[in-house]
Amino acid sequence: MFQVNAAPYTGLISQTREVYGSKFQDHLLEQYKLYVESAQKISERRLNSSNFFLAINSSLVAVFGIVLSSFGHHRWNAAIPLTGIFVSFVWLRLVKSYKDLNTTKFVVIHELETHLPAALFRHEWYVCGHGDSKKYRPVTHTEQWIPVVFMAFYGILALYALCAQADPLIKHL
Repeated sequence: MFQVNAAPYTGLISQTREVYGSKFQDHLLEQYKLYVESAQKISERRLNSSNFFLAINSSLVAVFGIVLSSFGHHRWNAAIPLTGIFVSFVWLRLVKSYKDLNTTKFVVIHELETHLPAALFRHEWYVCGHGDSKKYRPVTHTEQWIPVVFMAFYGILALYALCAQADPLIKHL
């Protein structure tokens, strides 16, 4: 079994300047830059996945309308909105997962900043009121409502599909 380090975890900085050597501050700054970049990439991935799920949901709504207008009312039409509820639930979980991951990354960034001359991200968060909705509302707080709205809409469509009278032409199905 591979172990990265058998020593117990002692915190963010694993070696002192004295033990590490003269390049300590330079390497710390490089690690900080890489870590900030990885946090930015998480945000980009979240945006890309949200665009992907928005496209899927838009397609499902369009397919539901096309199926309804082409083949009429039938209980099987409820399969489309039920699929949409599942897709939206997965989307919601993914948004929350990205939010949790980015929150964790910024905790680490804030801790790294205690070892640098300026704490820009920590100060920005302070100026924003730590997410107080009167000063700043994080995008994720709004973004997580979009899949919920889709789930509610799909719930209404599913009820409509289940409760609507079947068209006489397709009663034999």
